[in-house]
Amino acid sequence: MMAGMRGISGGAVATYRRVWELPGLAWLTGVGFAARLPVTAVGVVLTLHMVVGLHRGFAEAGLVGGAVTAGIAVGAPLLGCAIDRVGLRPVLAVCAVAQSGFWGAAPALGPSVLTVTACGAGLLTPPAFPVVRQSMAAAVPAAQQRPAFALDAMSVEITYILGPALGTAAVLALPATVALWLVGAWFLAGCVALGRLDPPLTEPSPTSSDLRRRPRMWSGPMLAALAVTAAAILVLSATELAVVATLTGRGQTGWWPLVNAVWGGASLLGGAVYGAAARPRSPALLLGLLAAGSLPVALGGPWWVMALLLVPAGACCAPALAAAAEAVGRLAPDASRGLATGLHGSATTVGATIAYPLSGMLIDAIAPAAATGAAVGIAAVVALLAGRSGRRPGGSGRAARRAPATEQ
Repeated sequence: MMAGMRGISGGAVATYRRVWELPGLAWLTGVGFAARLPVTAVGVVLTLHMVVGLHRGFAEAGLVGGAVTAGIAVGAPLLGCAIDRVGLRPVLAVCAVAQSGFWGAAPALGPSVLTVTACGAGLLTPPAFPVVRQSMAAAVPAAQQRPAFALDAMSVEITYILGPALGTAAVLALPATVALWLVGAWFLAGCVALGRLDPPLTEPSPTSSDLRRRPRMWSGPMLAALAVTAAAILVLSATELAVVATLTGRGQTGWWPLVNAVWGGASLLGGAVYGAAARPRSPALLLGLLAAGSLPVALGGPWWVMALLLVPAGACCAPALAAAAEAVGRLAPDASRGLATGLHGSATTVGATIAYPLSGMLIDAIAPAAATGAAVGIAAVVALLAGRSGRRPGGSGRAARRAPATEQ
């Protein structure tokens, strides 16, 4: 048995080593990781600046965070279209100017102006998340896309752990002006690094046969992949709020970082296993598993019980997100690949935007378990509908041609 486990582990290491050795992938992953960090820190930085620096309530702080989120959701596909038309570097140049202007002026802005300008800054948030996925979809061979997207999902998981923590430390430890300027400088450096790297975003030299077989942008499988992404984020966001509410009700909020670390660790492990597995699974199935794995969280309990209950949910988190991102990249026509990855980014934002007010209302009116149950129910319905869409004949000729093993 031990020999078998060593064989599986060795196979996984070899799989990821081959992916890591692909030309340019290590640089893409490293630069993308650094460029994504400030995006994950924006919400907590602006919230704490409003509460600590401007001495406002959390309601007003939430408006600023919501303005940024709304801007990112609308801006991501627009920036994707711009990348398709004019290329990456001009778009990054505009984003760099916008971020430098906003974060440079932010310390001097009052709450109302900050809210309005934060929405504009969200619209022009550098497209670090979609660019990495777009480049992977275009440049990574089909046989190695699954472990590549699994690596990306694990990288994103770490980003969302480190970014808010670093942003919180900056706001609490430094003068407000310095902290906000650091975020702006961080964005500027990320834009410069991505622009200098200028990763490939379309497949090289498509043949006439390839062009004839391009899928339609709004095919059923594409819409299903976007819906799976939004539903997965909805479940994760609702689960997070339900766990925090449960711990707060027991006076154990201080244990949340440890519980969250267990949850994130399970996600990293699940992503690693998914990427190295010999037999892939469809995004719809993985969303269904994520929903089922999240349902036990509704049982509640002390912090250590919640940590254990989150392990099945965490194990399905990175695989579901990686599979959906891979499907979007695989199904997107080259001419609209930027739009597709931008829509994928918007789907993640939409999922969180729905989850937070819905879950908050259910937690206040009923109980944390109600928020978990509602999110799981929505995700189960989406998984069922997405699975039916994925089984329709003729949904994606390109998907079958490039990666037949990834289909259901």
